[in-house]
Amino acid sequence: MICIWLLIWACINSSSAQQYYDYSDCSEDSSFPGSRYTCTSVQNSCNTFLVYRANGYFRTFSNITQLFQLNSDESDEVLQLNKLISHSEILKPGREILIPVNCSCSGRFFQANVSYIAPGSTTYSEIACTVFEGLTKPPTLAEENLFQGNVFKTGSKLHVPLKCACPDNFSQNEGVKYLVTYPFVEGDRPDLLSMKFGISLAELCAANRLAPTPTIYPNTTFLVPLKKDPVINLDIADSQPPIPGFLPTINIEMTSKSKLKTVYIVGSVLGLCLALLALLACGLYIKALRKWKGERLQSFNVRSSASISCSTARSSPRSAQTGRSSSNSCLSPDLLVGIKYSLCSYSIQDLKKATKGFNEVTKIGDQAYKGMIDNAEVMIKQMRFEDTRQVIDVHSKINHINIVSLLGVCYGESDLSWSYLCFEFPSNGCLRDCLSNPSISLRWHKRTQIAFDVATALHYLHHFIFPTYAHLSVNSRNIFLTANWRAKIANIGPIPSVGSSKGIENATIVKGWIAPEYLQHGSISEKVDIFAFGVVLLELLSAREDMDGRLFKDSIGFLGGSAIEGGCFEQLRSFMDPSLKEDYPLAEALCFAVLAKACVEDDPLHRPSMNDIMKVLARTI
Repeated sequence: MICIWLLIWACINSSSAQQYYDYSDCSEDSSFPGSRYTCTSVQNSCNTFLVYRANGYFRTFSNITQLFQLNSDESDEVLQLNKLISHSEILKPGREILIPVNCSCSGRFFQANVSYIAPGSTTYSEIACTVFEGLTKPPTLAEENLFQGNVFKTGSKLHVPLKCACPDNFSQNEGVKYLVTYPFVEGDRPDLLSMKFGISLAELCAANRLAPTPTIYPNTTFLVPLKKDPVINLDIADSQPPIPGFLPTINIEMTSKSKLKTVYIVGSVLGLCLALLALLACGLYIKALRKWKGERLQSFNVRSSASISCSTARSSPRSAQTGRSSSNSCLSPDLLVGIKYSLCSYSIQDLKKATKGFNEVTKIGDQAYKGMIDNAEVMIKQMRFEDTRQVIDVHSKINHINIVSLLGVCYGESDLSWSYLCFEFPSNGCLRDCLSNPSISLRWHKRTQIAFDVATALHYLHHFIFPTYAHLSVNSRNIFLTANWRAKIANIGPIPSVGSSKGIENATIVKGWIAPEYLQHGSISEKVDIFAFGVVLLELLSAREDMDGRLFKDSIGFLGGSAIEGGCFEQLRSFMDPSLKEDYPLAEALCFAVLAKACVEDDPLHRPSMNDIMKVLARTI
């Protein structure tokens, strides 16, 4: 079983000692990935360092060492380490001090344990963010002191778990000796931090799972990976030039040429403004005329065959009810979106003809039909008008080859009647049907490409649109395959944005084995999609469909240490789809199974991110 766990770490934690950066302020009561640094059973305790700053409450080195409960021998060593002369020396506010700690793996998280006796009435937030300067967070203190309440009186003794981390086995091979916990304050920057400790910005960002040019917030912590004993260059911050409060100006006498140029510019601006006013007046006139005639126009729609002009009206009378502007200015955001994102407008007769009167034979799902329009297969979805508007809004922000495209719309007679959206329909149908059909030969290389396509689409939704979206309905019935067996995700929107907490009853209805936190509490995050992606991976491996998770949990139990005699490879072979006929790389299949197992962990904090998943799949495909 040791080989299995090594493979898990090799697949998912390929970068050395990576931990999530917690961007939330110290005083926030919610826990985020990175609020505590995670550990595993293979990572033991280590000696490392924290950075603490002298302040109005702890002004001397002696005060600081007493806070962190260093003994006299340790105090003398730390005094030399920080290049100080006396224990009673009064330190300049903000002077950084390196504090040695013993960091150990306690349950799921690393922590360095100290105790603190409250000198007066105080709160978790004051202790975490003021006394310990963000080296712990209020929720962490609350977890460790469950019976203390929220407000403490003089003499109350608290257990304080400080944030720390140890390099894992892989990072030790790369020479990382320490992960120093550094609290950020106003004015700190990652480039200054890299210069303080003499390491590259790339190494610094990699240890915190961040891009090379990150945005860092005050009152948060950072891990500094060091290959030797830490030394802080305290001259770095002082050497930076102060930012001026104003910009110097130079008086320049205006020449005749510059005056003439100014006249041209002013004239051009005035001319442009007059032209825009004329266009706006034209648009308002056309709008009033059409309203007088009683024409009802469809919103969010520009005919693909119609030319776009300043007199085109893109909003229906419903637009006024939803608060959207229906003016026809050439600078209207709706019109600018329409230039790039255009939809066809269909009548209900067009859709009835395409679906043979919405015949049951053409039905392919809940309120979804397949039909032919303009000699092309389309998927037609029936939904409420308000949902239609939201779906169009979401798709107007999306442009991705692995996401099903929205082609057209058909509105009902009123806001209370049904509306319809028309999507492209990939010719090979949904993934679930392909896996269930024994006549379809879905070979191993096709399955790995499908997994990569789905991961790419989710990565795009989670990181490259604003606001970011969790799909919340990822399953093999919402994944469609093109003629060349490339995957496209369907059924996007209307969905809440990542970070909201609406109940599952208000979100897209999903079927099958889904993330427990979403099912029980309606908790919405990208981790719900990670869980669903793991289920899709298991279906790609086995071709089976599991509605409650019991089948898959029993089948992949060997990955968690419950393998019977005979080895994990034999158990994996019995789990794989028999139609593959062992025509697949066994080690590659094992890596996919390990990745799927990590994705379907009950605790969302233990699931990998889409960045992690993309790294694994990119090395596999």
